[in-house]
Amino acid sequence: MNYKKIDSQDIAFLLSVCGKERVFTGEEIHESYSRDELVNEHLYPEVVVEVLHTEEISQIMKYAYENNIPVTPRGQGTGLAGGAVAIHGGIMVSTVRMNKILELDEENLTLTVEPGVLLLDIVKFVQKNDLFYPPDPGEKSATIGGNISTNAGGMRAVKYGVTRDYIRGLEVVLPDGQIMTLGGKTVKNSSGYGLKDIIIGSEGTLAIVTKAILKLLPLPKKALSLLVPFPDLAQAIETVPKIIKSKSIPTAIEYLEREIILASEEFLGKQFPDKSANAYLLLTFDGNSNEELEEAYEKVAHICLEAGAIDALISNTQERQDAIWSARGAFLEAIKASTTELDECDVVVPRDKVADFVKFNDELQQKIGIKIKGFGHAGDGNLHVYVLRDQLEEKEWQDKLAQAMDAMYAKAKEFGGEVSGEHGIGSAKKPYLEATKGCEYMELLKRIKLAFDPKNLLNPGKVC
Repeated sequence: MNYKKIDSQDIAFLLSVCGKERVFTGEEIHESYSRDELVNEHLYPEVVVEVLHTEEISQIMKYAYENNIPVTPRGQGTGLAGGAVAIHGGIMVSTVRMNKILELDEENLTLTVEPGVLLLDIVKFVQKNDLFYPPDPGEKSATIGGNISTNAGGMRAVKYGVTRDYIRGLEVVLPDGQIMTLGGKTVKNSSGYGLKDIIIGSEGTLAIVTKAILKLLPLPKKALSLLVPFPDLAQAIETVPKIIKSKSIPTAIEYLEREIILASEEFLGKQFPDKSANAYLLLTFDGNSNEELEEAYEKVAHICLEAGAIDALISNTQERQDAIWSARGAFLEAIKASTTELDECDVVVPRDKVADFVKFNDELQQKIGIKIKGFGHAGDGNLHVYVLRDQLEEKEWQDKLAQAMDAMYAKAKEFGGEVSGEHGIGSAKKPYLEATKGCEYMELLKRIKLAFDPKNLLNPGKVC
């Protein structure tokens, strides 16, 4: 595709829409706009525009459409797959200044927000009103627009689901500049194709989200965690299906290994409550009474002990809760700090295949001769596996990384899994999506893209 390069006339138009304080070119563009948190391609947009209103995005998209200029939407840039990197230059539309909470509707239990509102600010705001927004991605400084674009999941997905389950309505700008409303505050909708749900998880390739109506729940009054040490990780993970079948479904079920816990301790400078075992399950429970929680965690603790757990440690103080979850939240940063470079495999497999996949990775690192570390959501089968470069030379790193990634994605496919559980495809995982899903699947994605964006101007080079 031959895209128009940005010239002085294009800059003049953008300045007329947004003013000189919100338009950046050349050396004014910060280095962070050339990458995300994991993909260091260092590909710069030709111009960055920080927008304030839907109408500004509409004007920019209409102009870009008429002049054949690619546009890359971007929030905080906390992605891990290159989804917000401007592969083809052009205009980068940053929505970080569109950060207003517009309406809390307590009768319909909805919150209407702009795309630049941070997840952590949403959580704090609704909790003050005794309400609850369940999606819980690990990166709390991400914007809600980014969460919607990747259909972010997180630790509470095992009980509550993912971002898609909590989006009632969207306002979006299409590639030609048209503003469209999809969905609303209604609970049910069978009015034709579910275009709202197609936009969610499309990584900014079909439309730019400019407003979202979020579904809320009443805030659970009680919460506690259960830290369960096991002799080995396989034994821990094999216990998870038994927990799910018990119908005492925890809010989250995470698996942890001692090596990752120690790395997190060193990174944070804080002690983890227990590090005597090789592997752990970390479970949380929420509810509205102590009795409800006690019944749930006692049943689960009994299941774990029968399955060979060493102990079941109740974390019922805020200090202990903070120590456990701050360590879990720092896992990725701790792994990044321990090596020179890394890449991630964000696969999801059926729950009963998690232990087999972890065992496969242990064997794979020995076979290839490269370090592989991981953690993940045992309750929904989403594994975050990281291949570490350490001191490998560039060619050896690239060769061994390719071997590891090819093997892991092939194994996930063999197990009936998917390429990404919650981080999206972006540009980094696109080859693996093509390899695992096949030509017919990719052709269908391209047809959907063509229907929304016939000129391929919106976030080109991503997903399909």
